[in-house]
Amino acid sequence: MITRISGRVVRLGNDSVSFEVEPFEYQVLIPEFVRRQMQAHEGKDVILFTIAYLEGNPMQGRLTPRLIGFVTDAERAFFELFCSVDGVGVRKALRALVRPIKEVAVAIEEQDAKALATLPGVGEATAERIIAKLRRKVSKFALMVSPKTEGGAVPHCDVVEEAHSALVSVGHSSAEARKLLDSALASGKKFKDAGALIEQVYLLQNAS
Repeated sequence: MITRISGRVVRLGNDSVSFEVEPFEYQVLIPEFVRRQMQAHEGKDVILFTIAYLEGNPMQGRLTPRLIGFVTDAERAFFELFCSVDGVGVRKALRALVRPIKEVAVAIEEQDAKALATLPGVGEATAERIIAKLRRKVSKFALMVSPKTEGGAVPHCDVVEEAHSALVSVGHSSAEARKLLDSALASGKKFKDAGALIEQVYLLQNAS
């Protein structure tokens, strides 16, 4: 199974990117939120985390191997989780995920069916199924931070999750804790552990 591909971006289409991996050229399907991230990388060497699958009808003997690509391993994991919902599947997920993973995960966690229903191909019924199956499974994705943090390093996901759990344990709602952490992370400082991150949260609170 192909789980990662690295090479030069030859062409960027509406729903795919072509990679030159000498002596081959590969077409990798991508959702819209990944396409936007790839726009600045045409002609450059990049790495995508991939999912390999067979598309078609096995009863008719028509199966085509496909690759789907993501900028981070977490994005790939979320896509697989999203596809596990009844009535979604690979093609619908590719079309639906036009917004960053974090935004979609937050909508699921907050049970915002109206926001989910605005995703292409996701109506009200599918939005309700997504919430019912995934709302307790997307917390770590709702806490995702940008891979680029101005002036500092991105903290490990476990640090953010631990800080989030600590804030919830002392009375903050999940949504409130997430907003507090987003503000602290936006400072661009380095956080060696959850304690340092929480300290920054309360420093910002006291300053406001």
